[in-house]
Amino acid sequence: MHDLKIERFFKPMTINNMYAAGDGAIKTFPLRGIKNSPPYMHDGRLLTLDDTVEFFNLILGSKLSGGEKQDLVQFLRAL
Repeated sequence: MHDLKIERFFKPMTINNMYAAGDGAIKTFPLRGIKNSPPYMHDGRLLTLDDTVEFFNLILGSKLSGGEKQDLVQFLRAL
């Protein structure tokens, strides 16, 4: 279980009469065969591996270059 603390980027709001806030801890799934299991994240919010790499680049503050992000996506597709 990992808590990415994304609530710092998320403004709580009501959606379909339900209060939506930060996620808290979520289960981390294995990476083997990840290219065959879109959408990504526990709730399917990220549609592609490119989206996923960009999400984590922003959340973790990794400051990856465009080339580094593409290299990482290619690596994930090879698993």
